[in-house]
Amino acid sequence: MAETGSLLGSLECRACCSQVDPGHAVGICPTCGHTLLATYHLERLDRSAWRDRLSHRPATLWRYEELLPVQRRASIATLGEGFSPVLPLSECPAAPGVRLVLKDDGQLPTGSFKARGMAVAVSRARELGLKELFVPSAGNAGIALAAYGARASMRVRIYLPDRTAASVQEACRRYGAEVHAVPGTIREAGAAARTAEKDRGSFDMSTLREPYRVEGKKTMGLEIWEQFPTGELPDAILYPTGGGTGLVGMFKAFSELRTLGLLERLPRLYAIQPTGCAPVVRALKAGAPKVTPWEGASTIAPGLLVPAPFASERILEAVRETAGGGETVDDEMLIDAMVALATRDGISASPEGAAPYAALGALCMAGQIRPGETVLLYNTGTGLSFSADALRRSLEPEPPSDLAP
Repeated sequence: MAETGSLLGSLECRACCSQVDPGHAVGICPTCGHTLLATYHLERLDRSAWRDRLSHRPATLWRYEELLPVQRRASIATLGEGFSPVLPLSECPAAPGVRLVLKDDGQLPTGSFKARGMAVAVSRARELGLKELFVPSAGNAGIALAAYGARASMRVRIYLPDRTAASVQEACRRYGAEVHAVPGTIREAGAAARTAEKDRGSFDMSTLREPYRVEGKKTMGLEIWEQFPTGELPDAILYPTGGGTGLVGMFKAFSELRTLGLLERLPRLYAIQPTGCAPVVRALKAGAPKVTPWEGASTIAPGLLVPAPFASERILEAVRETAGGGETVDDEMLIDAMVALATRDGISASPEGAAPYAALGALCMAGQIRPGETVLLYNTGTGLSFSADALRRSLEPEPPSDLAP
């Protein structure tokens, strides 16, 4: 058995049913090019003893080591990530009678939920002997990879859309990463990254293009399960959706817990996206099997500016299998939600993290959320680097030119 007690079995492709040996570094399925997901020997876990052991372990995501892929504790690159608080919120006028709570990943080491996926993925990459990593990012994933790469003494290259804030680029460089600005969105950054990194011997840490970031995101669901009394999980979880790994990860966590007999009912998962870039919500409402790229994507929330998320079949599966749904919100609503969370409840939320709060009214009016239910809003990142006033100004039309035609 692994030193950590990890029950890692194989890597599985849900698209073609291939099984891949996890003992060497692998990205997407070598047979069909889809996402690989880690499987575990759940039958070997003594669920009662494990549940008891959890209460005696440090409050980090590594408390779930049996259900994580890292085999040796010496491989773990940690900054103390995980176990972010679940905070009660005051009643929202747009959702009367709904009990609201918020899980605040803005309090994680690098300021966002990206710390979860990168902590696990970088640790596993280190264990497998990788030396150089790269990622296209809208910002937070780049910062997280830069930080955890530094922690693991690995070389890191980050490819960012050229519109990315200078403060984000500087944050990546501060951790020692090499930063490249690419014209366009994360879609173009991803294409440029894979072209530039071809034959360099580096490893792609892109969302759902490697198997282990989703394992880190899985701890979101494991924590929610542990932070609520038995049998009293939220009725619904509202999640800001860009690349969608968090939805896949939470669904994976809840499914594994159900297999272990530790969970009966799965919370409904809702994908929340901006009106200017909503490929997942569009596919959900159309009943489509996968997303189609969103043309002319635009939003003030950089983490939600993902026109064509990879492995969208897995994202849609997570929502549909939990009887959830999707909703869009405009940029003005994101700003209003940021302000409301800050002034009513003292919560610092990024535009992305405020999206679930902004979507409450529409979901209640549609009857998808009902009075008496408990709803968890997932705040994926801190809002400390955002100014509501500056964001509002960015939405104002440019004044006409004074120059005569």
